[in-house]
Amino acid sequence: MIPSPEALRSHYTSFLNSDRILLTGHSHQAWPDVARDAILKAFSDAAAHVDDKWALASEQADVVRDAVAAYLGAERDEIALGQSSHELVSRFLSGLDFRRRPHIVTTTGEFHSMRRQLMRLGEEGIEVTWVPVEPAATLSQRIADSVRDDTAAVMMSTVLFQTSRVVEGVSVAIEAAHRRGAEVLLDAYHAFGVLPQGLSDWGSAPVFVTGGGYKYAQWGEGVCWLRVPTGCALRPCYTGWFSDFAGLDGEQQAVHYGPTPASRFAGSTYDPVSHYRAAAVIEFFRENNMTAEHLRARSLQQTQRIIDSFEGLQLLTPQSPELRAGFVAYRAPDAIGLVQALQGFGVMTDSRGDIIRFGPAPYTTDEELDRAADAVKRSIRSLGG
Repeated sequence: MIPSPEALRSHYTSFLNSDRILLTGHSHQAWPDVARDAILKAFSDAAAHVDDKWALASEQADVVRDAVAAYLGAERDEIALGQSSHELVSRFLSGLDFRRRPHIVTTTGEFHSMRRQLMRLGEEGIEVTWVPVEPAATLSQRIADSVRDDTAAVMMSTVLFQTSRVVEGVSVAIEAAHRRGAEVLLDAYHAFGVLPQGLSDWGSAPVFVTGGGYKYAQWGEGVCWLRVPTGCALRPCYTGWFSDFAGLDGEQQAVHYGPTPASRFAGSTYDPVSHYRAAAVIEFFRENNMTAEHLRARSLQQTQRIIDSFEGLQLLTPQSPELRAGFVAYRAPDAIGLVQALQGFGVMTDSRGDIIRFGPAPYTTDEELDRAADAVKRSIRSLGG
């Protein structure tokens, strides 16, 4: 079993060294102390090997690829890495044939990086269909109904970032897209590390999947990934020199891509410190039996405790465990003011518009959740609610 929150806390001495309550588990979880050691190791390797450090950095990157592949049920060669999910989504978009297929289907519930990029493409003439997320129970079918013969891609989340709702029937949208020859990109960022999801959940059709380690995986910044299906023939315009190591020394008359699915979406020189940090945290999770299944069980217990004890707000997250991901969202008349008021009680969380989100983590204790519930009541009263 996974260690108790109290037992885990001794491994997070830098982040959990005060009375503040971190309910930022859906955004920025605490890093275990091994992450600091890994950052120093990256420095030491650079100092010792200078430009030859890249062989060691590549080993760290492969640890990350293996962890993502294991989570998805994919192969290492299918996992492209990037500094941000926006970088990887942009590479995906740059490989689509918008001359023949100038249409994209997405939802009104996508995170800002994807939403902003698609809005900008819309300003340049790409037609984007924005499928409303409500009613959520029919979202996948309504996405499927929006696919056309000129659709280049369906781009959708598997968990909605505003409400923590698991999107049902994703395979329905996937199948509709592939029947029309469109690509599919799933944003699994709010599932990765807290909700077991994988390729077997989405049928046999080839899909792109993106996510990252900034949230539930505790990897920190700069560790994002894109699963590229085997047989992918897209030729991204936004392409880096890592995409064709074998051809670097020859005189090229055309742009070529490497032999693996992921190599098509590789970038260029990056800061490898992030992969050192992530690899150390991956090992820490392994040593403490922090598997996706065990983390899911703890998350469900914690989010249920929040639902049962936080009063005075309109619940947006499903109460059904099957439809609830890793945080709990409420609608609040003054969400920003409530976030600020909670900070006065030492409770750290965030808001999106009029929605306030509470994200527990494996190290969050029941006592902290109860203190946070009391702080919510007091903060609402202080705001005149």
